[in-house]
Amino acid sequence: MTDGTGTGRGAGTGAGTGTGTTAHREALERLYRPRLTGKPGRLEVWYATLTDPRTGTGIWIHHEVVAPADGGPARPHGWISVFPADGRPPLTERFGPESPGATLPVADRIAPYYTSPEVHASSSLLAGAAGSIRWRLGVVEGGGAPLYTFPRWAWRTGLLPAAQIVPTPDARFYGEVEVDGEKLELAGAHGGVARIAGHGNAKRWAWLHADLGGGDVLEIVAAVARRPGMRRLPPLPLLQLRVGGRDWPRDPLLAAPRFTAGIGLPDWSVTGRAGRRRIRVEIRQDPADCVALSYTDPDGATATCTNSERASAEVVTERRRGSRWETEHRWSLDHTAHAEVGERP
Repeated sequence: MTDGTGTGRGAGTGAGTGTGTTAHREALERLYRPRLTGKPGRLEVWYATLTDPRTGTGIWIHHEVVAPADGGPARPHGWISVFPADGRPPLTERFGPESPGATLPVADRIAPYYTSPEVHASSSLLAGAAGSIRWRLGVVEGGGAPLYTFPRWAWRTGLLPAAQIVPTPDARFYGEVEVDGEKLELAGAHGGVARIAGHGNAKRWAWLHADLGGGDVLEIVAAVARRPGMRRLPPLPLLQLRVGGRDWPRDPLLAAPRFTAGIGLPDWSVTGRAGRRRIRVEIRQDPADCVALSYTDPDGATATCTNSERASAEVVTERRRGSRWETEHRWSLDHTAHAEVGERP
């Protein structure tokens, strides 16, 4: 990782991305559009993470375009990881420009943000084939506005080394994922679709997406910059908690120095305070439910992440009333959180 409820209409129809106005639809589409195409030394990522409420299966679909710093041709590639809940190990299949694959039939009225002969990704449809896995999933907005884990100005201007945003933080997925001929039907799987744009991966990072129910969601990106002189600093956590349609803290970058992150495996945590509220988040990534994958940055260096779409999380918020702290909310997610820890040597 770098420095109301919708209703499904079935996958593959290209229909159903919420009930917003045309202006809302256009604004959302702008957040999905590629923005770094042709710029050497840049990395752009779109990723969907979701949990099937019926089986507990977790799914991660990662699309990435790497433009090498030496000016070489951009490399579009990615992977899909499936995390079963029945004790079987997670399975990952990669896709990329070297894959011959047959042309994928797609019916989607929305312009894709990632496309190749075997993979299609737009704000309304994720479809593809890689190795032993095939997928076709309609994506439906849950009604929540985009979530800015980094300040809006950071995303719009690109002034930071990297920025992350969650265009669809409360998504519902409908359709089918097939693994080795075994089909999993999804109907209202909970998750989100996020984006990253920047110069590459941080020195160290941790990430969490937690669906808290009823449209409430928590997103965390904690990272150590790789710039000289900053590599020895502790991780800087950027956090956005949405409860009842309101986001906290107001400015995640200004609030970040008041939060601390302890990054490790299998357990890591984030704690801190902003205004009259404080939060404690404890995450566990069971090794049996993790995959370790490698990245190659635009400068040619490699990074490795350990990801789980079946993580567990305990989230507690408290509010100060006079001289006392009182528990405001408590959420316990049992193998339904999405989390990752990574490092660039």
